[in-house]
Amino acid sequence: MRSICVFCGSKAGEDSHFRALAEGTGRTLARSNVRMVYGGAEAGLMGIAARAALEAGGEVLGIIPEFLIPIEGIQDGVDIRITATMASRKAMMVEEADAFLVLPGGFGTLEEIFDMIMLRQLGRHAKPACFIDAAYWAPMKQLVTHIVDTGFAERNVLKAIGFHETPEEAVAGLLTMMDAAA
Repeated sequence: MRSICVFCGSKAGEDSHFRALAEGTGRTLARSNVRMVYGGAEAGLMGIAARAALEAGGEVLGIIPEFLIPIEGIQDGVDIRITATMASRKAMMVEEADAFLVLPGGFGTLEEIFDMIMLRQLGRHAKPACFIDAAYWAPMKQLVTHIVDTGFAERNVLKAIGFHETPEEAVAGLLTMMDAAA
């Protein structure tokens, strides 16, 4: 696994626990010699994770639509690619990543990860995703399970999604899922 895309909030949230998770994720990816791919911003959990990865000696690729630059800023020190649209940003993130990590976030984070799950279900990629902070994502786990249990998605979708407490557990979970799929 060479690159992991991190989806997370452009805001930091109200609990310092979220900031610590973002810092831990950036450091874990750097220590694992895995390039972090993310939304390119300096704002919120995105910026916190990117700065932590850089400070730990990691490689970071940021992908940001031009219209977001005045709103969220560009993180110094990262390899930046500027896109025209959110759709082209997501397409590039999928192309550049081998797997996905999902930290707490808002509606943009939900939209990104639902798109990744849907694209996997349609056979457009075979990349796993792990959510970090199982308590925050408990409603998501319940929803995804409900969707599968009621027949609106195939059960194998669940084999490519994990819920973990820490960044270290999540990265290990991604490796396990990738090994099982090989």
